[in-house]
Amino acid sequence: MCGSYCTFKSAMAAIERLCRVYDVTPIMSEASSVTDTRFGEAADFRRRFEELSGREIVDSIKKAEPIGPKKLLDVLIIVPCTGNTIAKMANGITDSSVTMAAKAHLRNERPVVLAVSTNDALSANAQNIGKLLARKNIYFVPFRQDDPAGKPCSLVARFDLIEDTVAAAMEGRQLQPLLAVN
Repeated sequence: MCGSYCTFKSAMAAIERLCRVYDVTPIMSEASSVTDTRFGEAADFRRRFEELSGREIVDSIKKAEPIGPKKLLDVLIIVPCTGNTIAKMANGITDSSVTMAAKAHLRNERPVVLAVSTNDALSANAQNIGKLLARKNIYFVPFRQDDPAGKPCSLVARFDLIEDTVAAAMEGRQLQPLLAVN
């Protein structure tokens, strides 16, 4: 989980569905794991994530680094995936638990699924999304404009399609259509 705090409740619902089917390792960016916002208290989200997964949260670069060498994951899902994390991944910057987890996981040529949630997807981050769309082993949960009139550059993933996206990614394909209408 990254810091798109306004989508945490939707993201947590998706995580709950995933935990019913998969063995989930919880990973939170350092900021998202400690930041209280108008959308909720960090401790509440941490507690819920740990309860659902039955595991301690990976919330530091040090804790995330073994993911690659030990091949700990089959697929890595970043939900929500912020513009900041998208930009870092597109440009090879590894300075958080989430970007380290992605880098470590990708070294094994395993799939990374991104559930975009950012207000600058169709502006400053458009080029970064384009870079990641062209990268091997990176898959996007289909996304849509969440408020075209009020936030014309904003995109948010269809969290209800995460499970389908994971299944497709495990087969080495991008779930289509990528651009959701609703």
